[in-house]
Amino acid sequence: MMNEKTVIVNAKIVTEQGVIEGGALVLSGGKIESVGPAPAPGSTDHVIDAQGAWALPGFIDVHVHGGYGADWMDGNAEAFDTITRFHGGHGTTSIVATTMTAPKDHLSRVLAAVHEYRSQPMPYAQVVGVHLEGPFINVKYKGAQNPAYIVPPQPDWLKEWTAAFPGLIRQLSLAPETEGALGLIAWAREQGINVAAAHTDATYDQIVTAADAGLNQAVHTFNAMTPLHHRNPGTAGAVMTDDRIAAEVIADGHHVHPACIRLLTRSKPADKLIVITDAMSAAGLDDGDYELGGLAVVVKGGVARLRDGDSLAGSTLTMIGALRFAVERVGMTVPQASRCMSGNPARQLGLFGVTGSLEAGKQADVLLVGSDLKLQRIWVQGREIEPFRE
Repeated sequence: MMNEKTVIVNAKIVTEQGVIEGGALVLSGGKIESVGPAPAPGSTDHVIDAQGAWALPGFIDVHVHGGYGADWMDGNAEAFDTITRFHGGHGTTSIVATTMTAPKDHLSRVLAAVHEYRSQPMPYAQVVGVHLEGPFINVKYKGAQNPAYIVPPQPDWLKEWTAAFPGLIRQLSLAPETEGALGLIAWAREQGINVAAAHTDATYDQIVTAADAGLNQAVHTFNAMTPLHHRNPGTAGAVMTDDRIAAEVIADGHHVHPACIRLLTRSKPADKLIVITDAMSAAGLDDGDYELGGLAVVVKGGVARLRDGDSLAGSTLTMIGALRFAVERVGMTVPQASRCMSGNPARQLGLFGVTGSLEAGKQADVLLVGSDLKLQRIWVQGREIEPFRE
């Protein structure tokens, strides 16, 4: 009905100020109308008893390559619907389409396809932009990126893409020690693009210098970067100790030990830790043979690795799975984990005025999560979508 409001009552609402026990959320016109005590229901209101479930802001995944058999590099709306339906059904309400190292013409086609996809109503998770992971990385730490397409920073490519697709590129991930990287970092930050250290052989000092130039994020911390050593802190040490840098982390227990994630929670400011999935197309599917960026991948026991070599190749993680891992294995509280999965990525993307927390006036991106940390219901901009059933 046109004037119908959704009123969620008896919820444990996680807000920026704290948890509201037995609280109510009123959703109307795609936005959150109010957060707090339950109002007297109107005759057309749709009232939902949360029965004590957690009410959380929708998850925002800034680093995800695909899911359920599809990859952003497929470059078509059918694949994009598959990815956004799968991850949307696991609680991701905003998603940043993440590319792989590839030739320029392939990346251009993907950017054009995502730009077109965003110009029309999106039925599931909302694509809020693109994350270019590569091709300006260091072959020494290539991980699952295809070395055939790794190139030095190309400012002309970025200038061409940002002119053709204004506001589309939200994040550029590169190796900051490569020739020309510092100038590109400074230029990208002037355009409002987040720049992250990725697949990098940088020293501690090189990362600090890059942060001086504007570097403000790190891709999948501890993975594909110079490690922490007590006499040579490396990229990992710089990321942990430089408060200008937001740290992504893959919370699946395969990429990073829970104790190292605890180290990050203690070393980073509360608003500078971002949980990601780095999910690939195999997410949601059975073990078997897959492909990532043109490279053969084998998934066994839910762990994706390159067929040639032993590099991890993305993950099969979902954001609701990451929430459970963060709480049950890392020891975060639900509000802490929620902040790392919603509020912090929203801040980093410049979207916190729109989404990322449960506040009146923001988009109605809302999750109900049971005490068992299983997803019960999902709203994207006030529209309820189905949890994904495999």
